[in-house]
Amino acid sequence: MLQFFSRYKFFAIVLLILSVIIITVIYTILKPVKILPVYQPNDVNAELVDTTIQYVKKYHTIADFKLTNQNGKTITQQDYANKIYVADFFFTTCQTICPVMTNHMAEIQEELYNDEEVLLLSHTVMPETDTVAQLKKYALEKGVNDAKWNLVTGDKKQIYDLARKSYLAAKDNPYQKSDLIHTENFVLVDTKKRIRGFYDGTDPLAIETLLEDIQTLKKEE
Repeated sequence: MLQFFSRYKFFAIVLLILSVIIITVIYTILKPVKILPVYQPNDVNAELVDTTIQYVKKYHTIADFKLTNQNGKTITQQDYANKIYVADFFFTTCQTICPVMTNHMAEIQEELYNDEEVLLLSHTVMPETDTVAQLKKYALEKGVNDAKWNLVTGDKKQIYDLARKSYLAAKDNPYQKSDLIHTENFVLVDTKKRIRGFYDGTDPLAIETLLEDIQTLKKEE
């Protein structure tokens, strides 16, 4: 009996290796490929969506924009053409969630520093005080890489419309019609200007998920 096993030991090892390879290939083929959802206004909490588009169930994309960044440069949709990007809303004097959000955006910047396919975009919700000079000061304090991350200011109505009609990331303020309540949401946008994910910008675990989803989206693109 021992002689029998000794004689066929080599073939048994080869068969075992082939079995492992075959099982691995089958698992890889059958394993579902993760695809991120495409979010529409109708999918999102109505509080975050302007009433004029809450009914929209398909074809939603980020509207064209024209804003000014921390260096006084005009930033438009063309600067983000064919790029994946992460967008959020903040203001420089915020002492609650904004510092945490900005620190997490800085971590994303560091993680993807040399990745030319991914950019960052932060909109101030207080353009009347967040001037170019103020944004530049803030950018220097936070280590913003100008080639990677734009902090933008501009027309208040345009920014507010972007927040509620495009990125679906801010609540209306019924007590002060000239203002809105920005959320902690980081919004993942694909190369076709579609929303592919919302993430809590104050939650480290959500940031990890965001970074993973960016890699998933890159494979899809």
